[in-house]
Amino acid sequence: MLEKSILHITVLSMCSRLLLLVVPLLLVAACGRKNPVSEVSVAETGVIIADSRGSLSPDDWNGWRGPQNNGIVPLVGDRDVGGDEDEGLVTEWSEQTNIRWRSDIPGRGHGSPIIVGDSVYLATALEDRQQQCVVAYDFSNGEQKWQTVLHQGGFPSQRELHSKSTHANATLASDGERLFAAMLNSDAIIATALDFDGEIVWQEEIGKFVSKFGYAPSPILYRSLVIFAADNSGGGYLAAVDGASGQIAWRVSRGNQSSYSSPVVATVGGRDQLLISGCGAVASYDPTTGEELWRTPCTAESTCGTIVTTDELIFAAGGYPEKQTVCLSAKGQLIWSNRTKVYEPSMLVLGENLFAINDDGIAFCWSARSGDLHWKKRLGGNFSASPIAYGERIYVSNLDGDTFVLKAANQFSQIAKNRLGNDCYASPAVSGSDLFKRLGVGVGEGRKEQLVRIGLETDE
Repeated sequence: MLEKSILHITVLSMCSRLLLLVVPLLLVAACGRKNPVSEVSVAETGVIIADSRGSLSPDDWNGWRGPQNNGIVPLVGDRDVGGDEDEGLVTEWSEQTNIRWRSDIPGRGHGSPIIVGDSVYLATALEDRQQQCVVAYDFSNGEQKWQTVLHQGGFPSQRELHSKSTHANATLASDGERLFAAMLNSDAIIATALDFDGEIVWQEEIGKFVSKFGYAPSPILYRSLVIFAADNSGGGYLAAVDGASGQIAWRVSRGNQSSYSSPVVATVGGRDQLLISGCGAVASYDPTTGEELWRTPCTAESTCGTIVTTDELIFAAGGYPEKQTVCLSAKGQLIWSNRTKVYEPSMLVLGENLFAINDDGIAFCWSARSGDLHWKKRLGGNFSASPIAYGERIYVSNLDGDTFVLKAANQFSQIAKNRLGNDCYASPAVSGSDLFKRLGVGVGEGRKEQLVRIGLETDE
């Protein structure tokens, strides 16, 4: 009997040692997966690229960082374009004041809300049900209009996500006819188009994805195309699909490094350029074909922020493990750089100045052309959300639920500091004179998310 017990213990010990050897090997094998990117061209796919037929109004906030993907609120009509904080977009609010409505959000996500017509839309994920969804709310009263499940199951494991990440990080985009979503599911990036009633129009796998910390980039629009970025260690790529049909128009490889920035299309140096940072460089592509125009080694291996531009200059920041903020010419020549790390939040370029708030809560203002530092100020808290600008005011929220309203000027000036909720990971949306925020309420197991419309209280 004693011999059997000793034998049993010995076998268990050997099994344990075997598991200790096998499990790390399995993890390494998973992390080392490679998915060679199958590049395709517009000439091969035959997709015809045309101007978008969708209709959007000046008050629509139809994608990541707004209509131009740069965080700047378009000022039209008789809106305030000055710095008077008593006009235009609301500057002060609290749990009791200037809250037009607030609605519960099922699940969790970091994607910002978007606004098209009479509805507010966002992506979310219900981890207990393994559902990735799009939800629509009524613009006027916040009532939920519909909730559509895009994917059931297929979530990456928790070890494939950063502790701050969610299964719905990307912001939706809309061309005025459809809503477009990008989700990491079943080890691939899957694009989905929905109509404004929540019906799925098409769904397309655009490429495989090996997750290190999750998927973050938001889709952007260019003419009739929807463009997706998917930098990952298994084989990164940029891909454009036809917004009406979901057919892939072109796809190009970007190497084998994990990075998280959303791309942007901007007219710089007199031509449309598809710009993205990460993988140790800033790169420019022709948005019609995906052809690389130039590549400048700079920033960092991993970046999160979206590039901002003027008519002639390009600004990018990173990151991990390197720390660098850069200004490039329209053709990619380095004009200036510094060793400032601005990782998660994107920057703002307003007039002659470049503004940034880094993850550690330090705000910066540089001369856009020379890189000279005008001011540097610690706001307090940590930041993931990106700032927006309305006229001469900057709005940015930290992870404690504080939103700072700053004056966009050569000297630091804080207009207001407003607390709402317990946390805020998502960047805000704007329509008219109202601000829309996705925030967390409560902590721990009791935390839930809400969508809040903030504006001057009226009799509407």
